[in-house]
Amino acid sequence: MSLKTIEESTTICPKFERTFSILGKKWNGMIIDSLMSSPLRFKDIAKRIPGISDRVLVERLKNLEYEGLVERVIIDNTKGYSLSEKGYDLEAVMSEVQRWADEWVCDKDLEK
Repeated sequence: MSLKTIEESTTICPKFERTFSILGKKWNGMIIDSLMSSPLRFKDIAKRIPGISDRVLVERLKNLEYEGLVERVIIDNTKGYSLSEKGYDLEAVMSEVQRWADEWVCDKDLEK
């Protein structure tokens, strides 16, 4: 195998890289997971994600909205957030990440 072929085969797909830049950003996965079951108001998302500040949650929701994964909705006459069709399409991915975590992440790993 030539050097060029090895380099080509180890190049990360730009779409894969872009996807992980979105999903790998701190808190984004937890926000998406929180919205997977139903639309939520801001305060309810915040309650489900201990440790996230309101400022960061606002920033992440705006970013996820920009990416087309989250959309604003009205819940009981109050602004809220829901996953878009694009966001809900991550359900299998999120389930698989949870399965992997259940299999491979140990309690001692949670203390780090």
